[in-house]
Amino acid sequence: MRSDRSASAPLVLKVAAAGGLLFLHLPILLIFLYAFTTEEKSYQFPPPGLTLQWFAVTWNRPDVWQALSLSVRVASIATAIALLLGTLCAAAVSQTRFFGRETISLLVILPIALPGIITGIALRSAFSMADIPFSIWTIVLGHATFCVVVVYNNAVARFRRVSGSLVEASMDLGANGFQTFRYVILPNISTALLAGGMLAFALSFDEVIVTTFTGGQQSTLPIWMLQELIRPRQRPVTNVVAMVVVLVTFLPILAAYYLTRDGDQIAGAGK
Repeated sequence: MRSDRSASAPLVLKVAAAGGLLFLHLPILLIFLYAFTTEEKSYQFPPPGLTLQWFAVTWNRPDVWQALSLSVRVASIATAIALLLGTLCAAAVSQTRFFGRETISLLVILPIALPGIITGIALRSAFSMADIPFSIWTIVLGHATFCVVVVYNNAVARFRRVSGSLVEASMDLGANGFQTFRYVILPNISTALLAGGMLAFALSFDEVIVTTFTGGQQSTLPIWMLQELIRPRQRPVTNVVAMVVVLVTFLPILAAYYLTRDGDQIAGAGK
């Protein structure tokens, strides 16, 4: 007798699942298709022809490289800040007990729950009141507000799965707090931190709304794409850049999934 999990799904459910996946991913496939079109100013379907010339055109456009460089720098710095602050906050919330702990946890995750436009307006108002000029650092601060949440969520979940007996055993053997963190805790949470960092980088790399309010006249790659769609010069170039954005954000997310899919096991809870 077969179990319920091994039973085949009904045909209606399969069709519904296929339809949902098609609805979600067909626009992305169209972006890939129009990156190879020979038509420069419109979206004809099917494309009148296919060509690789737009990849060479994109490679030789300095504005694309400037926007890409800014996006990579912002995402890298924001991710580094998120790894530091998110890990420290997760350690404090999961490993200690103090008054207002749940309130602090709520405040940490609040930025990612709020609409991006609210965060953007709040940050722009704060920068204006403090007379802080718009620069790469204002963009980094804006992105770090939600990148910290991603790292925090991954780290706090893994901290709670690490058995306290490991820390106690380390202390009993004479290790101090730093040594315990370096040799015992960090190896157990490293994949969660790596996954959180990858997700934070991906979120920062393709952020639009917060960047619009905190970037001033600077253009990250997503902002550059938005401007190109409003005032198009070479539409296929935008699609080529969109392919790069999809790949850059998809690969870290895929890697994060594989790194954290076995994270439900509690370290130190065995024999």
